[in-house]
Amino acid sequence: MRLTDLLHPHLDGVTTVVDATDGGLDLEPYLHLPGEVALHHGERDIGESELVLVSYGPDPALHGTETDCLAVLRRMRPGGRGVILFGHRGPDIPYHRLLDALVAHRCQVLRAAPLDYTHLHAGAVFVRTDVLLPLHDWFGRPVPAEGFATALRIADEYVLADLVSRSLRARVLDLERDAEEAERARGPVHEDGLAERLAAAVREKEQLAAALHGARQRVGLLQARVAMLEGSTSLRVGRALVSAARSPRREAPRLPRELYGLWRRRMKSRSTATTSRAVAQAGVRRAVPDGRMHLAHRAFAATPRDRLVIAGVLTDATAADLAADAVVNRVLPHDGRLVVQRTDPDALLVQLSACTGHGPWSLTGTGLAPDLDRRLAELLTETRAAGRPCVLWRDAPASAAPGLTRLDWDAVLDADAGVRLASLDPAAAGRRRLREVFRADSTRVRLSQLARRIGGPDPLDQRRVCVLAAPRDRADVARLAAQVLSQRHRPAEVVVPDPTGLDELTAAGVTVRTGEPLAPWVADWTDLTEDRPDTLLLDLMCAQEYSCADAVGSTPAADDYTFVPELRPLLVRRSLLASGTPPETWARQGHRLFAWCGKEPT
Repeated sequence: MRLTDLLHPHLDGVTTVVDATDGGLDLEPYLHLPGEVALHHGERDIGESELVLVSYGPDPALHGTETDCLAVLRRMRPGGRGVILFGHRGPDIPYHRLLDALVAHRCQVLRAAPLDYTHLHAGAVFVRTDVLLPLHDWFGRPVPAEGFATALRIADEYVLADLVSRSLRARVLDLERDAEEAERARGPVHEDGLAERLAAAVREKEQLAAALHGARQRVGLLQARVAMLEGSTSLRVGRALVSAARSPRREAPRLPRELYGLWRRRMKSRSTATTSRAVAQAGVRRAVPDGRMHLAHRAFAATPRDRLVIAGVLTDATAADLAADAVVNRVLPHDGRLVVQRTDPDALLVQLSACTGHGPWSLTGTGLAPDLDRRLAELLTETRAAGRPCVLWRDAPASAAPGLTRLDWDAVLDADAGVRLASLDPAAAGRRRLREVFRADSTRVRLSQLARRIGGPDPLDQRRVCVLAAPRDRADVARLAAQVLSQRHRPAEVVVPDPTGLDELTAAGVTVRTGEPLAPWVADWTDLTEDRPDTLLLDLMCAQEYSCADAVGSTPAADDYTFVPELRPLLVRRSLLASGTPPETWARQGHRLFAWCGKEPT
């Protein structure tokens, strides 16, 4: 909620707003007061037709102190109103320190609500009164109750809310106690021992790998020598003579013919060797298969990665869905260790349903395929030795593969595989279903949950939107702030020629600056007189993620959810906008244009 949403319903009959905040806050850009309401600063008595603003928070230099709030309460006169802004977060608001003073100065709290700012987290509206006033609901409308009925409502809600809060506080205390006990159980000794065992395992693995490499080299050398000896003419002549000596009657008559054949083959090999040397000198080399696997890693770059790189035990469908937003290298039982070594993934992801369905890892963790269990354990050891985390994606009941739970995982992701928006039918699913999947159930959201656990690049960064605007006066500034902060898919940044007066956007976590856009997507809101619904950016991003288009917009024919050759762009990829090419040539240059009409299908 914005400060205007909390404040404006209580401005009826108010002609003066007094800013009594003594900290470093400048609340004027947040208020957007009507023209008939004046704003004053300083200390003064607050009477009828006046409203005072005061703040209280953990940072005295920014929010002010408890003493400032108490001083304002002492200056309240009958009919005066006020708003207390809290810099504390919801569970930490010290309302009990102000409660006695509110009662002593006959101030009734009419409404309290959270605020969506980085340094102001809640606000409460109060009034100085000698009679009990009706309370206000979430929208700021008075609840139809007076006198004794209002008192009963307050008493009943207090008792019931206290009952609920006591159970929540008890639950929090139990969880904190369990966490402390678990931490003590681990202890520094356990951690040191685990680190030593891990280091010993890594050293043993390196020693075994070096020994195996040396053994393979020696075997290769011996095989080459044996092949050379078996192909030598001397050995073949000796074999022919030994055969003739053992069976003179049968082998001796064929001896001259065999020796002549050996001579012919030797001469032919010499000729072939001469030709090969000539070809090699000409720069043409012949490839000799060496039996090794060569892997192509699509994510190699000299710059930091902007996409997740996953080595995974995955189903076919999940691998295809994840490949739209990440580099996916599927591992098989025979090449898993090599894939981890060569691709350097951000994490090894093991999907439980891939171990219980059909595929190369079928029956893993069930106890029916010990060899696969052993290979998976070796794969986890190899991944962890490379310094990468191992994650179990538990998208099926753990009882389906109980052996997986006994392995050592760095993280466990309990969720289904998610839904790709491209797999939905917009006509059948409806706009509301697309929004729900986009925000909570899409494959990209699942990848974001994985990225937060492993510290990799977040795929949701590709949903960031920049709004281009050019407000000309205070009315445009207020309209821009209202449109931006009302969006259900809030922009990441707003680029304007002059950021003056947009402090409220900054306080709400939206970057305001000048220059070129940095977000992947850009929306042009230069015309601030246009009405924009709160679902505008959300629906545009749903359409983009559904179509993977480079630009989403509207057409004169009101086409909806279809590719078109030309449109009026509403959301454009930053790289396409920066190219400077006119929109009417985008389709001819191979860019994908997707139409969105903005109306719900009937």
